[in-house]
Amino acid sequence: MAVAQALYDALGADVRITAYDGSSAGRGEVALDVRSRRAVAHLVSAPGELGMARAYLSGEIEASTGGERVDHYRLLRALAKDRIAALTPADRLRVLRVLGPQALTRVEPPALEVGAKRYLSGLRAHLPGRDAMAIAHHYDVSNRFYAWVLGPSMAYTCAVYPHEGATLEQAQHEKFDLVCRKLDLRPGQRLLDVGCGWGGMVRHAVEHYGVTALGVTLSRQQAEWAQKQIAEDGLTGRAEVRHLDYRWVAETGFDAVSSIGLTEHIGVKQIPAYAARLASRLKPGGRLLNHCITRPDDTSPPISRRGFISRYVFPDGELPGVGRIVRDLQAAGLEVRHEENLREHYARTCAAWCANLDAHWDDAVAEVGLPTARVWALYLAGSRIGFEDNGIQLHQVLATRTVDGDSGMPLRPTWGA
Repeated sequence: MAVAQALYDALGADVRITAYDGSSAGRGEVALDVRSRRAVAHLVSAPGELGMARAYLSGEIEASTGGERVDHYRLLRALAKDRIAALTPADRLRVLRVLGPQALTRVEPPALEVGAKRYLSGLRAHLPGRDAMAIAHHYDVSNRFYAWVLGPSMAYTCAVYPHEGATLEQAQHEKFDLVCRKLDLRPGQRLLDVGCGWGGMVRHAVEHYGVTALGVTLSRQQAEWAQKQIAEDGLTGRAEVRHLDYRWVAETGFDAVSSIGLTEHIGVKQIPAYAARLASRLKPGGRLLNHCITRPDDTSPPISRRGFISRYVFPDGELPGVGRIVRDLQAAGLEVRHEENLREHYARTCAAWCANLDAHWDDAVAEVGLPTARVWALYLAGSRIGFEDNGIQLHQVLATRTVDGDSGMPLRPTWGA
């Protein structure tokens, strides 16, 4: 049996494979070119998504999908049936007989892999110093690169599409506005936005709702970009973004707190302390809006620390179920008033980001290098699939610091339009 046929049988995926021994197997527009024995060693040493990603990022496997550029969404859809990690011992033995002993050779993972860098070793997960390094790994890539992927809004969280034909920019505007409406922001109020990214929520709330807003982020590049944009928009004095851990915000008495895409980074075990900390920043009657990616429930498998996402995209990232978030907000003394799942909106958001990356592919590769660009292409396409297939969700939870039974909420929600 030739190498291509052995790999095709092992993968069980809807792809066409060509191999370094000149063999080929399978059919279709989605194709894998297995260029070396090192590629096979990656697949055997880490069966499943991690080994495939290592081989692709290192250039030992190349992919095509019938067009000028690789459609990573189609590629991952085709590989979704990959069953190499589930092979029986007998199946593995048959494959190894064809591939030879070189398939068992240990190969170093690409330098981009966090486990290879070891810079997080020696620090417990979610201590401030380690959190700062994990955030820098993901967010301090290149502001130019993020601008190409995210578009003018520089919003790196789930957009909310108000209608079928809405553009990404319209949907990001609607997302920020929905959060403002749920928080019932009014002129003269004070807003704290934790994990504020490039300051989109801060600037939107100040410009459209007349509040004074403070945003904090652990990414220095984000904070510098946001402060420059605040000055250019003439919002200095009313809007501020600090390079700061949310745990170190000293001010209290905020009318509202927004947390859009932070909970994924703090660790499930840290959610009670996180909820208590944010509740302590609110004044009586204040509102908290928590917007984050979640697992479908609290019993579904967490993100694997040996998987692609943990090793290349979000070091130390963890996803709770929405039930865990609600429970811990309540334990912090907050009253949960509203919750909604926006996962279909995040699938559309990821599709738009994928299209943006494809449109700027050559510039992106020149800016951050081919391996990093490929990491992002795989991550965004895989995330789109996760949201489409209900493997992950996006929930907004609204809570109030209710005192003596007074929540300050209307009888019915007022943020529908």
